[in-house]
Amino acid sequence: MSALRPATRTELTADKPQRFVFVLLENFTLLSFAAAVESLRIANRMAAKELYSWQIIGEGGGIISCSAGSGFTLDGDLDDVQRDDIVMICGGIDVQSATNKRILGWLRREARKGVTVGGLCTAAYTLARAGLLDGKKATIHWENQDSFGEDFEDVTLTKSVFVIDGNRMTTAGGTSSIDLMLKLIADQQGEDLANLVADQLIYSSIRTDQDTQRLSVPTRIGVRHPKLSQVIQMMEANIEEPISPSVLARDVGMSTRQLERLFRRYLNRSPKRYYMELRLQKARNLLMQTDMSVINVALACGFASPSHFSKCYRAHYDTTPYRERGSHAARLTI
Repeated sequence: MSALRPATRTELTADKPQRFVFVLLENFTLLSFAAAVESLRIANRMAAKELYSWQIIGEGGGIISCSAGSGFTLDGDLDDVQRDDIVMICGGIDVQSATNKRILGWLRREARKGVTVGGLCTAAYTLARAGLLDGKKATIHWENQDSFGEDFEDVTLTKSVFVIDGNRMTTAGGTSSIDLMLKLIADQQGEDLANLVADQLIYSSIRTDQDTQRLSVPTRIGVRHPKLSQVIQMMEANIEEPISPSVLARDVGMSTRQLERLFRRYLNRSPKRYYMELRLQKARNLLMQTDMSVINVALACGFASPSHFSKCYRAHYDTTPYRERGSHAARLTI
């Protein structure tokens, strides 16, 4: 992992604070943005001097709404930034629609200056669409991982809380903005200040880029059974080409009947049913977050034919894949 070019510890002075430029996309996630800004504000307060400054901009200036519906007055339009600035794109719900030609053009132009660019929450999508993550490692909120992996094959997608690769930074959303900012503060001003900021935020467990964003399987399902967790991890890793229950059972040293009883006891469903629900959930994410055809979504989720996929989807969600996509598109235009 290479260090960021701007704002080395010796360069940062009270006379020239490191400036962050936050670019808010429509329906941005408030928590991710606020967590980043608050970390900087508290760093200034604890250091008793202005180490960091920030500006909030967006397309057209004026007022922009976050995903919670509240409006925010921007400092300005998409103006030019300085080479030593750090640009943070703040994404949120339906980042695909918020990532338009003007945003992409501005981002590419500023990146050519050598500016460090980061993406908070879903904004890794915007960076990738602009071509700024080609050949680099990145992360994005776990709910968007499936669609991102399908859309951007030249990006090495990880499940980390945050990733810094050269002068590109991405976070998984939520409180991961705090972890990224604490990392930057520690690199630029020392770990003592970063720890003071964490204490002020009542943030008792600072995560690194080695930490993953999702809860462990036992925590998610509320069951601590090593073989059950192992089987579910295998299922999640093999959606496009599902593994038969007999092979899953064999790989964890159980009989198929024992595996059936294990799932019935702890999850009140068969392994086959649980696996199907995982595949359908991925399919739903792809339908609503990508432009993939229904047949390609079906294939990506392990269904041999569109008709079988549609039948299974309707049985689980009480609608067809085509209607799901149509109703989602209609909601976005309201």
